[in-house]
Amino acid sequence: MYSVVGCKECLALWVVEGHPETTQCPRCRKRHQFEKLKQFAETETSEAAARVRSSMLADRADDGEFLDPEEIDIDGVGVDDEEYLTASGLDADEVAAAGDRAEGGTERSRSRKQIVLDALSELEEPTTEAVVEYATAEGVPESYVETALERLQRAGEVTETGGVYRRL
Repeated sequence: MYSVVGCKECLALWVVEGHPETTQCPRCRKRHQFEKLKQFAETETSEAAARVRSSMLADRADDGEFLDPEEIDIDGVGVDDEEYLTASGLDADEVAAAGDRAEGGTERSRSRKQIVLDALSELEEPTTEAVVEYATAEGVPESYVETALERLQRAGEVTETGGVYRRL
């Protein structure tokens, strides 16, 4: 047997299987003695009890007992972001700054290797000096550029003829 019961405190409706000694309201978490609860319906199946409960909730909505969600004032309810971050051991200002940095850039960051490859593609005559100049302007250290050019050459991704590099 399944019963549709209601909470005396918050007026929530829920379905209870069998006849337990106590049951807990799913909304306000108050524990009630089953025998003292108002039993609105008793059915053979849980599906039938769920339909009865749904019908009761729909009737209640038609009677205007529910509030319009837009009318509910939620200011001051719960924990704000700053409190949550602080309680988690994070600096809220640093998190906000990181978020601003992440949202501010529309261009994806490139790896140092990609910057060197881009230099080889974009420069008219990609000499070692020109690639170093291009990459250092993008924040890549000169020592990395020279090492990257050697590795790319050994890997067969670029070739060097007369001091000018070309991608293969």
